[in-house]
Amino acid sequence: MPVTSHAPAGRLQGRVVLITGGSRGVGAACALACAREGAAVVVSAKTVDRHPTLPGSLAEVVARIEAMGGQALAVPCDVRDAGQVDAMVQAAVDRFGRLDALVNNAGAIHWGPVADWSARRFDLVMGVNVRAAFLATRAALPHLRVHGGHVVMMSPPIHPTASPGKAPYLVSKIGMTMLAMAVDAEEVDVAACSLWPVTGVRTAATEVHGFGDAREWRTPEILADATVALLARDPRRSPFRAWLDEEVLAEVGLTDLSAYACVPGCEPTPMSITLVDPTWRR
Repeated sequence: MPVTSHAPAGRLQGRVVLITGGSRGVGAACALACAREGAAVVVSAKTVDRHPTLPGSLAEVVARIEAMGGQALAVPCDVRDAGQVDAMVQAAVDRFGRLDALVNNAGAIHWGPVADWSARRFDLVMGVNVRAAFLATRAALPHLRVHGGHVVMMSPPIHPTASPGKAPYLVSKIGMTMLAMAVDAEEVDVAACSLWPVTGVRTAATEVHGFGDAREWRTPEILADATVALLARDPRRSPFRAWLDEEVLAEVGLTDLSAYACVPGCEPTPMSITLVDPTWRR
């Protein structure tokens, strides 16, 4: 079925965007933001229905997009499974006839000293983060090449700093950034980049696990708006960069970020793992 969105025309009109981890948090915000800009959106997560303890579901995201006149498809997928990932990408193409962008947002987070990590926990984090990003990117590339496309990794800049309590997690996330670097160098018509928040972002993980204080968080819409800005670029003229959300928004003229504060009037401080040279590039 061709893309015939009835949502208002925008920067992504006629495009098809696939977002993993799309049932809540950053993924759901990205899905809604892309739909508002005219894209047909495919959202994926392990299940379609609501989690017993976590807010949001794929079904709810699809319903919200359809309510605004857009097109959306929910695809249940365990992103660690190669067969399911291949089927997810094919479902997107079968439904909408093309694929223009992949947002590798699905993630597993766990912090703790290296000595306290179990092998099972390490394998889970590596599987949901870097392995899943590899599988989805590999499956999507043949379709992204057709019209020129984008791959966005929700992962940080690479910088040689100590990361006590976060090292195994960051190994997986930096692996995603390195995948983006490679894809961008290898592909002619596909742009790949990474995107990371300067401050903490309110998600189910930050709330359930108590990562910080709401006064130090921004809403997931800051990453969603940055994602739209990246996907709106010409992929043939978008060399790899490990972007921070504030940089992306500044380039499109948005420097007042107060609307993204979870607690009005509070100015969140940067996370320690984003204290890097903001001009770092390949």
